[in-house]
Amino acid sequence: MSVNYVGLALVLNCGSSSVKYQVVDTTQDEPLAVALVERVANHTEAIQEIIATLSAPESGVDLSKLTVVGHRVVQGGAEFSAPTIIDDSVERSIAQLSVLAPLHNPGHVQGIAAARTAFPHIPHVAVFDTAFHTTLPEAAYTYALERNVAREHGIRKYGFHGTSHAYVSRECARLMDRDPRDVNIITLHLGNGASADAVQGGHAIDTSMGLTPLDGLVMGSRTGTIDPAVVFHLHRAAGMTIDEIDTLLNKQSGVLGLCGYSDMRDVHTAIAEGSADAALALDVYTRRIKGYVGQYMALLGTTDAIVFTAGVGENDHIVREQSLAGLEGLGIQIDPERNEGRKKAATLISTDDSRVQVWVVPTNEEREIALQSIAAVS
Repeated sequence: MSVNYVGLALVLNCGSSSVKYQVVDTTQDEPLAVALVERVANHTEAIQEIIATLSAPESGVDLSKLTVVGHRVVQGGAEFSAPTIIDDSVERSIAQLSVLAPLHNPGHVQGIAAARTAFPHIPHVAVFDTAFHTTLPEAAYTYALERNVAREHGIRKYGFHGTSHAYVSRECARLMDRDPRDVNIITLHLGNGASADAVQGGHAIDTSMGLTPLDGLVMGSRTGTIDPAVVFHLHRAAGMTIDEIDTLLNKQSGVLGLCGYSDMRDVHTAIAEGSADAALALDVYTRRIKGYVGQYMALLGTTDAIVFTAGVGENDHIVREQSLAGLEGLGIQIDPERNEGRKKAATLISTDDSRVQVWVVPTNEEREIALQSIAAVS
């Protein structure tokens, strides 16, 4: 699908009690407006507040020229493999998929309903976090679970952060002056949530997140991959309920659970002050990343580039260095000077003779949603 269409998009990321939004003019590099609306009674009130803000003369936005309203939707299941124009049927389907994303899809549906009421004559498009991963081969998305149980309950790997992985993999190919169809790239989206993708010729062939965003890499407060028998053990031996275990694994574990901090800046400060727990947390975090890099290099056969993105990936040179340390035998060599510091722009951080290029590419999920939404209605 082409993503080179021109237009003005209002991009909405609706949570359970807040709405993040951007207004993106695709002819300009920077968004016209960026804000977060929270502490409102409901999504209808949030949308009305957005309209009031953007209607003010000082906003610089002409809502009458909107091309599309693009909605971020976390879970599209197996049903939605591309940006989709929202009608009543699509809205119902997104609501039905809430069983697979109970923390996200209900808020998306409420925001979609409110926005469709507020902008009834403008097309609305859902862009799904999972869509980029609908190209995974069957062997990649299938769990070795009894097949009838898996089919009945939709249990498979869906993957998330797809909008980010799609954007940075395509942008990396452009920076390399290569056609995305001709390169193999490993993308590392490292934020409070974190995931890795193997992208072959522009298509995802594997991803670290699974049925939910809990699987894969160690994250700010999520365990990442863990022996599933831990759940049984906590229930039987510790007497914890399923809801308590869910909270433990998603909100009290990861880097936070290992050392008491979820922000990597605090982790580095604690390490400098001699915290053994923080040092271990960093080691566990980067060791998991390194393992996925090796796994995906094996799956890809040939790897042309590795890309770091998102809050940690773009700003933490220690994490970048430690995640790829010792992989020189695989053709990966980081240039310490190029890697140093935070990166606000796309930067090559590997040496000139590194067989695999390593890039930092700032992600721009809202712009990607805008581009895909405009393409869907053009």
